[in-house]
Amino acid sequence: MAKLSCDFRYFLIPAAFVFIYVQMRLFATQSEYADRMAEAVDAERHCTSQMRLLIDQISMQREQIVALEEGKKRKDQECAQLTALVHDLEKTALQRITDKTQVPMAAVVIMACNRADYLERTVASVLKYQSSVASKYPLFISQDGSDPNVKTKALSYYNQLTYMQHIDYDPVHTERPGELIAYYKIARHYKWALDELFSKHNFDRVIILEDDMEIAPDFFDYFEAAAALLDKDNSIMAVSSWNDNGQKQFVHDPYALYRSDFFPGLGWMLTKSTWNELSPKWPKAYWDDWLRLNDNHKGRQFLRPEICRTYNFGEHGSSMGQFFQKYLEPIKMNDIKVDWKSQDLSYLMEEKYAKYFADILKMAKPVRGTDLALKTSNIEGDVRIQYIDQSDFENIARQFGVFEEWKDGVPRTAYKGVVVFRYHPPRRVFLVGPDSLQQLGIDNA
Repeated sequence: MAKLSCDFRYFLIPAAFVFIYVQMRLFATQSEYADRMAEAVDAERHCTSQMRLLIDQISMQREQIVALEEGKKRKDQECAQLTALVHDLEKTALQRITDKTQVPMAAVVIMACNRADYLERTVASVLKYQSSVASKYPLFISQDGSDPNVKTKALSYYNQLTYMQHIDYDPVHTERPGELIAYYKIARHYKWALDELFSKHNFDRVIILEDDMEIAPDFFDYFEAAAALLDKDNSIMAVSSWNDNGQKQFVHDPYALYRSDFFPGLGWMLTKSTWNELSPKWPKAYWDDWLRLNDNHKGRQFLRPEICRTYNFGEHGSSMGQFFQKYLEPIKMNDIKVDWKSQDLSYLMEEKYAKYFADILKMAKPVRGTDLALKTSNIEGDVRIQYIDQSDFENIARQFGVFEEWKDGVPRTAYKGVVVFRYHPPRRVFLVGPDSLQQLGIDNA
């Protein structure tokens, strides 16, 4: 019995160790669980803190959004007020410089951007002849953008003209790589300015100048005389003061006017009805070349003088002086005060002009072969030279030094394919297209 009791005590010792081991494991497990619980609590607290921070940030952002929306509303209201103020100032300025008893012949707008020195020279030239006829030709400056020097210069003429400003923040996306953004901005500016003058100010006609032009003494009389033709003859799309081949060596007669199938630009007048047609489809860029497409002028023609009534001195600008030294700088601007009111211009009407022009052309002596410029200089009187295609025309034009460029199948200044200029004046040279005589009804010439 004593031996069994002793053996039982031997079992108690391992059991005690097992119990102690189990207790230690249980304690370790409880400690680990407690640590995990503590970490979970800390994580929950951190998450709650982050959530509260995020909620606070969202609340702050909402407050900022609300503040920005309120700020935008205030800015929009201020912008609307400023726009209304500008419109009121334009209206007041226009009323001040326009005689209410005189119906304006045409508004005159100078398109400007960032050349204050050029603008000053242009305005000085225009005011020299416009001041005496201001009620018939109210003057505007339309600035594209916010160049401060241009704006200051324009506003300095407050008592003599009306200032308009075109601000356009929309991005420009060119259609082809490498294109100049400037040509897109110019087209936008033209559309905006002409919409303003025709729609808001309700002018019947507008004369468009640019900020690098001077005008001739008879500039306004010329356009007044031409306006009557423009109103009567629907085949005339616009009237220009410019001749692309108007260099000193190629002109002679200040009274000579022509019809042309090529839009000259550079000082031109159009009517409200024509603008209403053009405005909805106005191009994104290159508006002048766009007007030279037959799809847009639809066979209508343009009036132009032999001797320019504007002079373009803009060597520096968007076109980067293209053609300036060869074609623009040598231009002759008319310096004679022609009495256009006494001139009968009915020969320029569509039903008369083709015969008038054909009669002149028939009298010109044909010149053929090589060395055409030399042969021409040895002939008395007018001459005509036939060309067979564009390449042939370019070769002949190069011999004389006149413009070689074509647009949409039409050479610059051409009428029915005929380009006319002076060579050793007063001799006229007619470069005649392959079917020009047929178009003009000239047989056996």
